[in-house]
Amino acid sequence: MADDIAPVPVSAPPAAKGDADAEYLERRTLRRGSAGWLLLTGLGVAYVVSGDFSGWNVGLDKGGFGGLAIATVLMGTMYACLVFSLAELSTILPTAGGGYGFARRALGPWGGFLTGTAILIEYVLAPAAIVIFIGDYVESLGLFGLTSSWPVYLGCFVIFIGVHLWGVGEALRFSLVVTAVAVAALLIFALGALTEFDAGNLDNIAVDTSAFGSSSWLPFGVLGIWAAFPFGMWFFLGVEGVPLAAEEAKDPVRSMPKALAISMGVLALLALITFFAATGAQGADAVKTAGNPLVVALEGDGGPTALSRFVNYAGLAGLVASFFSLIYAGSRQLFALSRAGYLPRFLSLTSKRKAPYLGLVIPGAIGFALAAATGNGARMLNIAVFGATISYALMALSHIVLRRREPGLDRPYRTPGGVLTSSVAFVLALSALVATFLVDKDAALIALAVYAVALAYFAFYSRHHLVANAPEEEAAALAEAEAELTRD
Repeated sequence: MADDIAPVPVSAPPAAKGDADAEYLERRTLRRGSAGWLLLTGLGVAYVVSGDFSGWNVGLDKGGFGGLAIATVLMGTMYACLVFSLAELSTILPTAGGGYGFARRALGPWGGFLTGTAILIEYVLAPAAIVIFIGDYVESLGLFGLTSSWPVYLGCFVIFIGVHLWGVGEALRFSLVVTAVAVAALLIFALGALTEFDAGNLDNIAVDTSAFGSSSWLPFGVLGIWAAFPFGMWFFLGVEGVPLAAEEAKDPVRSMPKALAISMGVLALLALITFFAATGAQGADAVKTAGNPLVVALEGDGGPTALSRFVNYAGLAGLVASFFSLIYAGSRQLFALSRAGYLPRFLSLTSKRKAPYLGLVIPGAIGFALAAATGNGARMLNIAVFGATISYALMALSHIVLRRREPGLDRPYRTPGGVLTSSVAFVLALSALVATFLVDKDAALIALAVYAVALAYFAFYSRHHLVANAPEEEAAALAEAEAELTRD
């Protein structure tokens, strides 16, 4: 049965120092077989869909239409290459560890922790940022008569974490429904906006003649392309989190590559139609700094319409979908790192419904506190993007290393293009990492400071207390043992 697929090799290395007893792992198990390829595909789109409604348009203010278009193509290429690489890695090691598990096997404990921590930075900060945007939407729409957003933050975390605690199957089905509403709204928006499309609107931003290589298509010059990288990422940011559901998936070896590929295809299509429709309807200059660019693209100077009101409410659905799914992703990465001892072990305890309750509640409390204390969603998203780019580079490197070091490893799915594909992802991820300093240097430095604290904890404590028979650790130990036998 697919539901019975174990996320670890059938053979295991001998017991080692640091092994946990059966009760330890029994209290840290997830509900397997809860998600088929359709729910996984919905999860992949849900991670990202809020980025189509807002955020990407700021890239127009950094690079103009041409700069953001080139940046989006390059970042889309990075994500496509990364997704195909992760599809292969997820069939080798289908566990909740996701990127941490891949890097642990390829790059050792340090590589695993570096990758897992970067992913956590992304998935803890991004929900905190998105809940701020949800609060802004609720206030702007005049819902519930609220004049302050913190009750919205609290309500979102309490309600949606509660759904996750109910069960993963229920949570992913809820996510799929909300995501479907948001995607349908984007398609309806595009049909409405394209009726007003004018190619002359695409490049109507004033040209900075002092910038090298500037033109009407590149009003801020060649450097504007690079500065637009983080905003080109908004059309795809988060899709790489699908493998975090591998341990709870039906037949992950087959469903994971399928879900990743379809998710990427859907997101690329949505990026294309949203970008052109919104920019061509009212002009790049009109939407470049708008908090709700799709609504601006529909209304112009004419005021609200039935369609713009619908898209405004649908934008709220998109934000909810991404917020909800990112909470899931963060909890699973935290669960895996905790189960293996990289983080405090109590964080991986699961409930009777097999939900990592502390792994959901504690990041939620941190996210609420950050949102309520700062109200700066843009800054937190920039920190999240910084963590994301580090994890992308390390996951792509993991694919390269495993292809070189373990060429005979059983790979039920093989990445098209092999190492060349993951090498492209690696180079583009490093380029995007540097670009984050061009957009928000303070955010990048804050992320580095968080990273430094986490690494100090690992260096001085947790690396000496790892759980050797946690799934990701056991798989890596088995590979190392087999390599030793081969060398002997």
